[in-house]
Amino acid sequence: MTSALLTGAHFRQALTPEGWKRNLSVQFAADGTISAIAEDANPLGLPVYENPVVPGITDLHSHAFQYAMAGLSEVRRNPVDSFWSWRDIMYFFALTVSPEDMQAIAARLYLSLLKGGYTGIAEFHYVHNDLDGTPYARREELSLAIFEAARATGLELTHLPVFYAHSGFGGLPPTDGQRRFIQDLDGYAAMLEALKAPAAAAGHKLGIAPHSLRAVTSEEMARLMELRADLLPGCPVHIHVAEQIPEVNEALAWNGRRPVEQLYDIAPVDQRWCLIHATHLDDAEVRQIARSGATVGLCPMTEANLGDGIFRATDFLAEGGVFGIGSDSNIATSAAQELQMLEYSQRLRDRQRNVLASPDQPSVAANLWTRAVQGGARAAGRPEQGLAVGGMASFVELTSPEPEAMAPVAPEAALDFHVFAGRGLHVGDVVVRGRKVVSAGHHPLEAQILADYAAAMGRVSERLAARNPGTGTKA
Repeated sequence: MTSALLTGAHFRQALTPEGWKRNLSVQFAADGTISAIAEDANPLGLPVYENPVVPGITDLHSHAFQYAMAGLSEVRRNPVDSFWSWRDIMYFFALTVSPEDMQAIAARLYLSLLKGGYTGIAEFHYVHNDLDGTPYARREELSLAIFEAARATGLELTHLPVFYAHSGFGGLPPTDGQRRFIQDLDGYAAMLEALKAPAAAAGHKLGIAPHSLRAVTSEEMARLMELRADLLPGCPVHIHVAEQIPEVNEALAWNGRRPVEQLYDIAPVDQRWCLIHATHLDDAEVRQIARSGATVGLCPMTEANLGDGIFRATDFLAEGGVFGIGSDSNIATSAAQELQMLEYSQRLRDRQRNVLASPDQPSVAANLWTRAVQGGARAAGRPEQGLAVGGMASFVELTSPEPEAMAPVAPEAALDFHVFAGRGLHVGDVVVRGRKVVSAGHHPLEAQILADYAAAMGRVSERLAARNPGTGTKA
């Protein structure tokens, strides 16, 4: 989807890195960044937003295909269900999705994310092969399906093809259920090469994603860093780490080092890296990540759904750490839900309220939103400034289905209402890099995106039933 580049906008109230500001005239540059901001009465006659406006957040961690399996894992199938039993269901589901289905599912997800406060996404993409595990004639086939979904919706994409080679620490051989994910280094390099030109043509960024230390050996990590230097110098690097206690215990049993310790031993982790989850950290690891400048990618709704644990957010922020939020398994597509869960998990653990406010920003919602904007942009390799000169001209207009409920709410408290008052996030216009992609809550290709998704789900349901007869399982 393409739309005309706007020259700018006038905001009656907008959330900036310095907090809420009134009457801002914001001008956009040709590259979709903010070129100038003035507090004035709109002498340029720019389009006026009366409703509060917030910078768009980059969803820094998504597996798009999992959007279509939401709800399939909420029945106990083991005496003690866990991440690992959920993973078996995910593997089963992944064996039913075609390139056409992937495109339709991703477009439906990206439409929902745009309406959930996100203007960008970092897609951690690890489904590469055909249903039988053999590479497609074009190794990049499924990545191109993601590209097309981003183009159709207008969501800004950082694409992270995942290198996945093993089933456990020490280079254990992959399982049959992982056959759509597995690549060797030569095949991975060829895929990156093939994706460079279409990514550049579409304005997408490319990054590198070693899946985890369970799936990548130290030798392979070294080779991936060489590929990065040769093909995508300075690009973002994302990796799952320390999500589950069994993962930490397996790492210790294998070489006596915790996963984060091991990662810093073998990789040049810096502010271009994003460590996904990092749930189970000791004090030294909290400090090490914060001081390296790496972003921690938190996915609070998925982490709660999978029973991962609670991230040490108060300790990490006290060390100056940077975080962003992601939708991960895509059981939720609202940035407000993710931030609410992040704050509430800290409240439940500490038995306090308003835990993740800061001395400079007493509003929890505004503090978390501003930090998530910075962290998400950093993880995606985009400008981090938010609604400031040099930042992305990407913003979300906040509206309400209950205007009367907003009557006692001051404009600078609007985000608190949307995140914590239980009504959910409601948006009007959504602008991505200076182009309006959602107008008054409606996307111009919405009907087609929904129809394509319905058709894809029909096909997936038939394949699930054929592979699992008699269970009544449907997507």
